[in-house]
Amino acid sequence: MELFLQQVLNGLTLGGVYSLVALGLTLVYGILHVPNFAHGAFYMAGAYAAFFIMTKLGLNYWWGMLGAAVIVALISVLSERLVFHPLRNAPYLHHMIASIGILLFLEAGAQAIWGADFHRMDTPYNQLLELGGLTLPGQRLLIIAAAFLLVALLQLFLKKTVTGATIVAMAQNREGAALVGIDATRVAMLTFAIAGALAGVAAVLYAPINLVYTSMGNLVITKAFVIIVLGGMGSVPGAIVGGLIIGFAEAFGAFYISTDYKDIIAFALLVLILSVRPQGLFAKGAH
Repeated sequence: MELFLQQVLNGLTLGGVYSLVALGLTLVYGILHVPNFAHGAFYMAGAYAAFFIMTKLGLNYWWGMLGAAVIVALISVLSERLVFHPLRNAPYLHHMIASIGILLFLEAGAQAIWGADFHRMDTPYNQLLELGGLTLPGQRLLIIAAAFLLVALLQLFLKKTVTGATIVAMAQNREGAALVGIDATRVAMLTFAIAGALAGVAAVLYAPINLVYTSMGNLVITKAFVIIVLGGMGSVPGAIVGGLIIGFAEAFGAFYISTDYKDIIAFALLVLILSVRPQGLFAKGAH
């Protein structure tokens, strides 16, 4: 039972990180209606931004996280203004190619500045807590608490505020939202900013466990694509539930089957669920 509960903790940790990244990805999908491949590079940029703030400026972990959220939000908004907005009337294939270009540009820039080495990010939460035979790493508890707090706040923002309602309306029907007077440009910029900030925070939460390196966003964004397809393209609840499903599947699969197959488990689960429910778990959000 103790080992089982330990895997529950690991599953919540992975699920929290994946949900934050997938939420940003699914919000941007609602605006572009194409997957933003650059989102993994935004995740990576957040880790490097916090690493720079902590090592070069000498600020603490929380300032690093706040700085990463702001910097990645700005990078995301600039990407929307300079790249995606001029392509708004172009075929969707152009958006996809442009997002891959942003991904390669950011990865190459990070490697030129910091090199290809792996870096360790310090955290003030290295302590291990013992509770009823369970070993609870402080950083994993922080990831779980912060991830679910941010998910709850985002849900409240989308459901209880006028600005949040405009984002939802834009994601559901961009043309209809424009007809009722919603400023598509402002909503698009805000959506990209929120998505970037979530990716930056997720990276800083997970980097002390997983190190900082230029390709760190590639596997995470691949899992995020699996999650938004699994949950239903464009569905916010689907991104949250899908993130938890993949997180638990990986944690239990790695422990009970093999760590060699933990990254394959997510894709196997995707095939299994979509064979039963092709529209994803939350069909209402699917396009």
